[in-house]
Amino acid sequence: MDSTLIIDKSVIILVVFAVTMLMAMYSTWAERKVAAWLQDRIGPNRAGPLGLFQPLADGLKLFSKEEFEPNTPNRFLFFVGPAIAMSTALMTSAVIPWGDKFHLFGRDIILQATDINVALLYIFAILSVGVYGIMIGGWASNNKFSLMGAVRAASQMVSYEIAMGLSVIALLMMTGTLSLREISLQQSGMNWNVFYQPLSFLIFLICAFAETNRTPFDLAECESELIGGYHTEYSSMKMGFYLFAEYANMFISSTILAVLFFGGYNYPGMAWAVENWGVNLANVIGIAALFIKICGFIFFYMWVRWTIPRFRYDQLMHLGWRILIPLSIANIIVTGIVILRHDIAVYLGM
Repeated sequence: MDSTLIIDKSVIILVVFAVTMLMAMYSTWAERKVAAWLQDRIGPNRAGPLGLFQPLADGLKLFSKEEFEPNTPNRFLFFVGPAIAMSTALMTSAVIPWGDKFHLFGRDIILQATDINVALLYIFAILSVGVYGIMIGGWASNNKFSLMGAVRAASQMVSYEIAMGLSVIALLMMTGTLSLREISLQQSGMNWNVFYQPLSFLIFLICAFAETNRTPFDLAECESELIGGYHTEYSSMKMGFYLFAEYANMFISSTILAVLFFGGYNYPGMAWAVENWGVNLANVIGIAALFIKICGFIFFYMWVRWTIPRFRYDQLMHLGWRILIPLSIANIIVTGIVILRHDIAVYLGM
């Protein structure tokens, strides 16, 4: 492999890692500000202007706190759990196209860590591994409340992964590719997939809430029943890893939603901007457009948290198995019929 390509990819990976951590860190500040706004309060306002240094103060607090370990025979797994949760949250960002390309130093630099033709399969594979971080942490804690929270999280994530996967199949039938870059390129201008697959988007959005353990699907860490859920026994930065992993997952899921259904980095007039302003400036605007979409979804996550009450566990399972999965299958059938009718019409020259 060319050394310049290795340097380009390394820089992109480091930047994506830094941006993901920064977004996860300041999502904690934004969540408290949004909650305060919805509840007619002020929110963080002590550390820095508008409380902007509050995430730094929280991180310093977590680093400086004493670590407690439960009396567990699985000490190694107790350490591995939060590491798996954080690692899987960061690994999914590798296949996301953050922009089209920059023309620098006489060559084109693609703003994507790796462009694989099975990117969606890679994301679902990483999601399926992420449940182990929660399950291992809850089991290794040697605490019944932690174990109950881990079992809830595992069953919830496995159940909603099925509906999420089925919802994407209809989209794949329409786009004909598993590559996130190809899906983004097909949505140039305002040709967004959400207009063609609104039901698929709605199902994917609901499943994203369940996969990230966000309200109203946060039964895995329900404080009224399970204290803190699967991270009850964790302290210091090991608990911080679990908390940051949740916000990193929220950021990545918002990015995937934007890429799959809202055009990713595409925006109206992008082709005109490339022609008149150059590829670099047009791409900077594209990156800004992508992050506006991401922030919109993150705000929606937070808005729902302070608006909708938590589901009961039987309601959660009923929604996943008896509503979302049948709807996903019905959407696949309808999409197949529409595509077949279109192909027949093209074949007959109608």
